[in-house]
Amino acid sequence: MEKQSFGTTIRSLNYNVKLVFLYSVLQSFGRGIWMGNVLSMFILILANNSYTTLGWTSFATGIVLTIFVFPAGLFADKYGRDKLLKIASVIGLASIIIIIVGNSIVFIFISLSLWGLFQALNRPSLESIFADSVESGRRSKIYSWLHLTRNFAMAAGPFVNIPLFIMFGDSWELSILKSVMFVGIVLSLVSIIIMLFFKDKRSLGTTSESIEEEITEIVEEKNTNGYASKLSQDQKRKLIPYLLVGSNVIVGVGAGMTIKYFPGFFAEIYHLSPIWVQLIMGTTSVMTGVLSMVAQKFSLKRGRAVIIFVVQLTATLCLFGLVFYPRLSIMIPLFIVRGSLMNAAQPLSRSILMDVVPKKNRGKWNSLETLAWGFFWNFSAAIGGYLIGDEDPNFRLNFIVTASVYVIGIIPILFLIPLVSKERSAKKVLS
Repeated sequence: MEKQSFGTTIRSLNYNVKLVFLYSVLQSFGRGIWMGNVLSMFILILANNSYTTLGWTSFATGIVLTIFVFPAGLFADKYGRDKLLKIASVIGLASIIIIIVGNSIVFIFISLSLWGLFQALNRPSLESIFADSVESGRRSKIYSWLHLTRNFAMAAGPFVNIPLFIMFGDSWELSILKSVMFVGIVLSLVSIIIMLFFKDKRSLGTTSESIEEEITEIVEEKNTNGYASKLSQDQKRKLIPYLLVGSNVIVGVGAGMTIKYFPGFFAEIYHLSPIWVQLIMGTTSVMTGVLSMVAQKFSLKRGRAVIIFVVQLTATLCLFGLVFYPRLSIMIPLFIVRGSLMNAAQPLSRSILMDVVPKKNRGKWNSLETLAWGFFWNFSAAIGGYLIGDEDPNFRLNFIVTASVYVIGIIPILFLIPLVSKERSAKKVLS
C-alpha cells in the first residue's frame, strides 16, 4: 500500500475536513496565547489570589454548557451542523468582546458563561461535521493528525507569549497579562469567522457511516472466553460508546480539579516567572501532538483500547509523582509526560466512538463527550479550588484526589479491550 505524504493527504481531504484543520490551527493558536495559563493567572490576580473564585469561573462555563449541549446536539442532528455553527460564531464573538472590555470579576463570569454557550453549540456540531466528512475505518490517522495540528498550534501560543512577556514585562501583573491576551483574542476572532463557511452538503455519504459490525468482527472470532464472548454483536455495539464516554466523564472530572491550577502551582511552589511557565506549557503541547502520533502507530499492532489504557495509566503515575513536590529538574519532566500522555489518548478514543456511532446519532454522542469535558471538567474545577484552599494552598491534596479519580476513570477501558478490534487500515497494514 503506497504511503502518501502529509501534504498530499491534506490536499485530498474533504472540504469540511480542510476547514476543520484551518479552524483548529487558528483557534488553538489563539487559545494557546490567551486562554490557558495566562487567563488563569489573570483571573487569580483579579480575584485577589482566590483559588475558589478561579474554580467558580470554570463552573460558570460548565453550567451553561450543560444546559445547552444536549439540545444543541439534537438540533445539529435534526436541522444541520452548519446552521448551529453559524449561531455559535455570534455567541463566541460576544464572549471575547466582553473579556476585552471588562475589568472586573463580574465581566469574567459573564464572558465565560457565554463561552460555555459557545462550546455547547460549537463542539457537537464541529465534531459531527468532521466525522461525517471522514471515511469510516480510517479515522485514527486523520484524528491523530488533527490532534497533532491542534497541539502544535496550541504549543505555538505559549512560545509566542515568550517574546510578548519580554516586550511587556516578565511578571504576573494584570496590565501585562491583558496585553498578552489581546494578541490571542484577535486570532480567536479570525477562527470564529471561519465557522461561517462549513457546509453539510459537502460531507461524505455512506463512506462515513458507522461500521459497528467491522469494529467488533475480529473480537468475535478471537474471544472464546470471558465476558465479551457472551455478548451479541448488537450488545457490543451498544456497550462500546458507553464505556468510552463513561471513562472520559470520570477522567474529565479528575482533569478539571487540577489543570486550571497548574500555573498557580508553578508560581506559588516553584516561584516560576511567566516565561518559564510558557516554556513548560508549550513543550507539553508539542509532546502531546508527537505522542498522539506515536500512540496511533502502536495502536495498529496492539489495538486502540490497549494503547489508551497504557498511556493514561502512565500519565496517572506521573501525577502521583508530583504529590511529593519534587525538585524542579524532576517536576518539569513529570508534568510534561503527565499532560502529553493523558491527552495523547484522545484521538484514539474519538476514532473508536465515531466508527461505532451511526451518523444520525453523532450529534447526541458528541454532546455527551462535550459534557464530559465541559460540565464535569468545569464543575470539578470548583471542587479543585476548595481542595487547594485560599490560605496556604494545598496542591498536594488536589493531586492525590485527581490521580485517584484517574485510576477509577481508566477501569472502563479494561472492559473495552476485548470488545474493540483493530482498525480497517491496521488490518491492511498487518496482512
